[in-house]
Amino acid sequence: MAGIIDQMCLVEQINQILGTHHQEIVSPGQAVKAMILNGLGLVSAPLYLFEKFFVGKATEHLLGEGIRAEHLNDDR
Repeated sequence: MAGIIDQMCLVEQINQILGTHHQEIVSPGQAVKAMILNGLGLVSAPLYLFEKFFVGKATEHLLGEGIRAEHLNDDR
C-alpha cells in the first residue's frame, strides 16, 4: 500500500495543499500516509496507540528518512 501511495504522489500533494514547517519531523502528507497504513492494520485501535502500530516496522522506509515510531504520536 505504501508503494501505491508513493506512486500517487499523495504525500507531496497533501504537503503542497497544507504546507510544511521547517521544524516538523513528520509532514502532514507523511502523517496521512501513516494513518492510511495504520487504518489497514488496526482499524479499531484508539489514536493514542498509533505509535505502537509502527514499533518494529521500517518507518524510515515506509514514511521517510529520519521518521521513527515515536514521532508518530497522537500529537502529530
